[in-house]
Amino acid sequence: MDFELSDEQNLLKDSVERFVKDNYSAEARAKLSETETGFSRNHWKKMAELGWLGLPFSEEVGGFGGTAVETMIMMESMGRGLVLEPFLTTVVMGGGLVAEAGNDTQIEAIIPAVIEGELMLAFAYAEPQSRFDLNDVETTAKKSGDGYVLNGHKSVVYHATTADKIIVSARTGGSSRDEDGISLFIVDNNTAGLSRRDYRTIDGQRAADVTLDNVKVGSDALLGSEGKAYPVIEKIVDRAIAALCAEAVGAMQAAIEITNGYLKERKQFGAPIGKFQVLQHRMVDMYMEAEQSKSMSDMVAMKLGLDDVQDRRRSVAAAKAKIGQGAKFVGEQAVQLHGGMGMTDEYSIGHYFKRLMTIEMLLGNTDYHFKRYAALA
Repeated sequence: MDFELSDEQNLLKDSVERFVKDNYSAEARAKLSETETGFSRNHWKKMAELGWLGLPFSEEVGGFGGTAVETMIMMESMGRGLVLEPFLTTVVMGGGLVAEAGNDTQIEAIIPAVIEGELMLAFAYAEPQSRFDLNDVETTAKKSGDGYVLNGHKSVVYHATTADKIIVSARTGGSSRDEDGISLFIVDNNTAGLSRRDYRTIDGQRAADVTLDNVKVGSDALLGSEGKAYPVIEKIVDRAIAALCAEAVGAMQAAIEITNGYLKERKQFGAPIGKFQVLQHRMVDMYMEAEQSKSMSDMVAMKLGLDDVQDRRRSVAAAKAKIGQGAKFVGEQAVQLHGGMGMTDEYSIGHYFKRLMTIEMLLGNTDYHFKRYAALA
């Protein structure tokens, strides 16, 4: 595999790194996290102007036809700054589902608006009983006249608070754990019968529990074929996992740099504690975990473009498991090397730790993906 970036990819990387440097100091991020939305709409508009929101979409709908590699480059740089804007939920997941499963009318109505930064999406897939199983769906969608009536409860829907539309997985057939019988529906956030319990997550972002109580939607809300959504969901979630892996790599790299700087400044017995050999060994271990994670992230980004579905699934599971281990190790060691101060809000390292621990859990934790890999192998 060729791991060298092209000139265009290096320009993209430089652009995102410059954006993070200019807008995401620890103090600026802390202020953004405390706002009502939890991110900056001005930043979102800037991302649209730079063309980032159109990166993974085809040129036919106004995008730039980027691959998972370009998404990886963006997410890695965003991870270094703990960027709060909903790129993953709106572009990678929500936009990905519409582009993959939508008909021409749905794509034309939604994707250009996403690219322009005028429309935000969220994906409601998890339920209280489902753990990490995408096929464990008890939310129902029953036909009624020329539309459907949705009932159910979705948990931890990231950025549902600010989404204009929420894409909901619901069962139109089969039993609660069947892969067959799952459908996707595009639901306006202000639809009658849809209610939310909004909250702030431990990593400073926003999520909501969404309740659907006799929510009526037309037949045009159905995204893709009725009862056949599971393969599409799995494909887009694999892309999202790859994006999360890249974000974790960026966050690990930043955490190591911050910790290394602290060890050079903090003195004990008249010398910087970074001079102590045992702490140097600890930093080497952290660096090795980050480098191994980087290699796994690069690998899975390239594998996503291949046609071999089983190879894709194995690669995603392996990457998420390995990077989950690395994220946990680097986050914990970084906080420990900072001492008790590492968990205070005043020190940025604690925020990196919280985001790394969140990434380890999102879309399947380390144990889940080890088992998934073993089953696929």
